[in-house]
Amino acid sequence: MSNSAVVESVALRLRQAELLQAAITPIRSELGGESADVDIVYAVQEINTQRALSEGRRLVGRKIGLTSKVVQTQLGVDQPDFGMLFADMAYGDGEAIPAGLLIQPKVEAEIALVINQDLTQKKHTYADIIGATEYALPAIEVVDSRIENWKISLIDTVADNASSAAYVLGSRPV
Repeated sequence: MSNSAVVESVALRLRQAELLQAAITPIRSELGGESADVDIVYAVQEINTQRALSEGRRLVGRKIGLTSKVVQTQLGVDQPDFGMLFADMAYGDGEAIPAGLLIQPKVEAEIALVINQDLTQKKHTYADIIGATEYALPAIEVVDSRIENWKISLIDTVADNASSAAYVLGSRPV
């Protein structure tokens, strides 16, 4: 099977797992194992991002995961992962998140930065990010791996939109 066919196949498996709310076996071996090219893995994520956009979902933000050294050590990774946030993933402060939409959710406290300008460079300085930040909000992220029992590596979580599922933004900017 060609690389593009493998990427498409893995993307479809992850999308079906999400729709059926059924976890699947890790996908890393299909993409080359732990030494998989991270660009190929992000291509899987991009296919599902484009699929979501074509279904009418609205992209409203990005997320960064695996930022803590403790979590990176737990997963045996040395870098963060990045994912997409869609409008239909947002829940209001105090609003119930339907449990039936999730497979194996976990909750994390976060800080959401509301950016007022595009960050278009490949790499940015802290000053760039601070300058582009309009305000910050307290947030809760609900992560939900489509991979069985959270047996994830960097490869699995990147392909799976950084295990993103839902989020709640606080209502008081800081």
